[in-house]
Amino acid sequence: MNDLVTSYLSTWNEQDADARAKLLADHWADNASYTDPLAEAAGRDAISATIGAVHEQFPGFVFTPVGDADGHHRQTRFQWGLGPEGAEPVVVGFDVVVTNDQGRIETVLGFLDRVPPTS
Repeated sequence: MNDLVTSYLSTWNEQDADARAKLLADHWADNASYTDPLAEAAGRDAISATIGAVHEQFPGFVFTPVGDADGHHRQTRFQWGLGPEGAEPVVVGFDVVVTNDQGRIETVLGFLDRVPPTS
């Protein structure tokens, strides 16, 4: 589970599009999908674009695990934080990651637990 979370967060932390595409190819299924309250993406290219948009909205922020991962069968759930490195996260979320039979990320269902207030 921890390897899965590490690979997942590494993909989200990668700012370089080419390096991110490599991580997606290495760890995510061809038909991967990502859904959270603000985005829905199907396929690696769309997921990469979603990640790129997050980097544009929160430049210099990093994703970090919050607490321990829990899982069964091919599902892993964990909480993450997004904020300046070494600081309290500005955004906190909770994701459920489902892998395929080869252990590649196939489905991600994301939830936002804490978001900054909008003005």
